Amino acid sequence: MKAAGILTLIGCLVTGAESKIYTRCKLAKIFSRAGLDNYWGFSLGNWICMAYYESGYNTTAQTVLDDGSIDYGIFQINSFAWCRHGKLKENNHCHVACSALITDDLTDAIICAKKIVKETQGMNYWQGWKKHCEGRDLSEWKKGCEVS
Repeated sequence: MKAAGILTLIGCLVTGAESKIYTRCKLAKIFSRAGLDNYWGFSLGNWICMAYYESGYNTTAQTVLDDGSIDYGIFQINSFAWCRHGKLKENNHCHVACSALITDDLTDAIICAKKIVKETQGMNYWQGWKKHCEGRDLSEWKKGCEVS
């Protein structure tokens, strides 16, 4: 019953936004232009790998967590700490509405992700990165994408 409720909630949340799933190379170019390559010492491959394992490059990805908070967008940024979903107890460290993190325009999501890396323990915030990307050769993630 609880799972059905969560699936219904996710369905309602996704309805308002049209989903865009980027290709690896398109995302590599966007991330490169946004200055993510070697941001705080993390190569472009780290960012591309992390986004893949967090959201599958889906701009409207949303995950409802056990504590009631929601992870949003391509980087799966959490509503309790980083964006405003409407609850008074949220911290909103990125000073952005959570809805801004689930659009095809990745500007707010990238700005917030940079803030997370800068103000926390680097990319350790993302479990997908820790499990699948940390300490690995990530050069394949940008291979063939015409980014430096």
